[in-house]
Amino acid sequence: MAMDIIEKNKTRMAHLSENSAELSKQVDSLDWDELTSALNECILPKEETSLPAEYGPASYFPLAPETAEQKILYDKAFRHGEFLIRNGKTAAFTVAGGQGTRLGYDGPKGTLPVSPIKKKPLFQLFAEQIHGLSKVYEVTIPWYIMCSPLNLEATTSHFEEKNYYGLGKENLKFFAQGVMPATDFEGNLLRASQDSLALSPNGHGGSLKALIDSGSVADMAKRGVDHISYFQVDNPLVSTINPLFIGLHDLQQSDMSSRSLTKTGPFEKLGNFVSIGDRVTIIEYSDLPEEKALEKEHDGRIKYRAGSPAIHILRRDFIEQFASGKIKLPYHRAEKKVTHIDDSGNLINPAQPNAVKFETFVFDALPLAKNPLILEADRLEEFSPVKNMTGVDSLESSQFDQIKRAKRWLSNANIKIPESSTIELCPLSYPSELTILNADLNHIDWNTDQIYITQK
Repeated sequence: MAMDIIEKNKTRMAHLSENSAELSKQVDSLDWDELTSALNECILPKEETSLPAEYGPASYFPLAPETAEQKILYDKAFRHGEFLIRNGKTAAFTVAGGQGTRLGYDGPKGTLPVSPIKKKPLFQLFAEQIHGLSKVYEVTIPWYIMCSPLNLEATTSHFEEKNYYGLGKENLKFFAQGVMPATDFEGNLLRASQDSLALSPNGHGGSLKALIDSGSVADMAKRGVDHISYFQVDNPLVSTINPLFIGLHDLQQSDMSSRSLTKTGPFEKLGNFVSIGDRVTIIEYSDLPEEKALEKEHDGRIKYRAGSPAIHILRRDFIEQFASGKIKLPYHRAEKKVTHIDDSGNLINPAQPNAVKFETFVFDALPLAKNPLILEADRLEEFSPVKNMTGVDSLESSQFDQIKRAKRWLSNANIKIPESSTIELCPLSYPSELTILNADLNHIDWNTDQIYITQK
């Protein structure tokens, strides 16, 4: 059936591209085998459920060790993680395809000013943290940044203007994620214009293929990098390279490890970590049945409390397995409104979803991974994304959380800060609370480039 749709599309596109060299080039470059897979997975089985037959809440390592054995393991893992970082075995990887449109910002989301005083963009906060860790561990940490085809040029221009934030152009690699053509609900390809198909990014799961296709994985192998720290661009609190997390991941011989957040309630909009036998996967918050979401432990905690903030570590050799095509991520059907032209050239601006976009999710690699590991994260330390204009997960809430974390770190180092003050820490000098605790803070100049303070 899918092959019939493919042949129909090939014939139709050959006709429509007769007078357009650009469209003809796009059609010729399509991966028709990949499109066939997408049609089989998303167009033909329209009502198929994605929920496994049997599953339960996934187990995870708690934020703080709860037994003497865990305490020994965590101490060993932290030292091992530091060893891996110091010996150049780790790299940072940011998925940065988003635009700032929802925030009223015209540009790549990574260039959005987010810090509370200096208004540093997201990219700068990550760069300074990576630079700070590189100083602490006396190593060069490479950074790989996946953009969308639409914001790749703007992103690379931003870094060029900022002199790559002192990290060195040779230690950063920018590349675009892949795209897939959109179709109508019957699988017919749509055109955005006379000269172009309606194309859209293939989802954050496309990052694995893009790492391979861009030569990034080969570059990692050349550098001796074994572990890739994956995080999304909208979270300024994220720990770009975390020694404990990396150490546990490697000691447990995990192909792919994840951080989890304890959900604020049964219906918080985070994907739910679940176990299927010895495998782990994520069920989206919208797909978890209500009766499951409400299930509780004997102590009153919800069973499905481990939510995903999209923070992972992946082994390089695990990602390399996707190069052969022996393992691949499934496509998901996303029904969207797609403006397009019909075969007569008439513009169609739909009022309702009229098209299917084919997307892959990086968390679909989890069921394919050996020894998947989940480590709980502290929401106050690790997660405050900038997604919305106002309210929850907004720029305002994220800046509030950045200030609270800075005050908490300084307070833990016995530096008392007026409650009414606004504080910002420079990740270049203080990439983690640990570096503050180990620093000489007896003679702090509040007007340096490391710690900023303003009084209300």
